[in-house]
Amino acid sequence: MKKIGIISDTHSCWDDRYATHFADCDEIWHAGDIGSDEILDRLEQVCPTVRAVYGNADGQSLRRRLPEIDKFETEGVKVVLTHIGGYPGRYAPGIRNRLDLWRPKLFVCGHSHILKIIPDRQLGLLAVNPGAAGRQGWQQVRTLVTLTLDNGNITHAQVIELADKQQTPNPPTV
Repeated sequence: MKKIGIISDTHSCWDDRYATHFADCDEIWHAGDIGSDEILDRLEQVCPTVRAVYGNADGQSLRRRLPEIDKFETEGVKVVLTHIGGYPGRYAPGIRNRLDLWRPKLFVCGHSHILKIIPDRQLGLLAVNPGAAGRQGWQQVRTLVTLTLDNGNITHAQVIELADKQQTPNPPTV
C-alpha cells in the first residue's frame, strides 16, 4: 500500500503546507509547471520518491532533468503522468491514442489549473488533475490531491484546499 501526494502548477511557489500534507506520503507526483529546480529539490526533502514531468512553462534546467511524459507501474497500478493531458471526453491531442496503447489505470495531468477527478469508463481509468498549488493563474483556491494505491486499487482520494489567510484591511489613517 502506498499513499501518493499529487501536485501541479506550483510555478516556483513553495508553501510549507505541501510538506505538512505530504509528510506521510510514500511518493509525490508533480504534474508539471514546477517553475524551478528548488521546488523539486524541496519536495525531495519531504519524500524520498518524487516523480515529476516538465510543463510548458518550465525552463531548460527542468526539461533536461525530467521527461514530458512518465509511464510507470506502482502497487499494481499502471500510471501515465504528464502536464498537458485534458480529461475524459476532451483529451489533449495525441493523449487519447497513448492511453489506448498504454492502458493505464490512473492518468494524472495538470496545466488547466482546474481540479478534476473523473473516471473514464470507456478506457477503464481514473483521470486526476490536482488543480494548481501555486499562486500564478486564475484559480480561486489552490489545491493538492492525495490517494492510496493498494494491490491494483485506487482508494481514499482526498482533495486538500490551501486557503490563504484572509487579509484584514488596514484601518484608514486620519
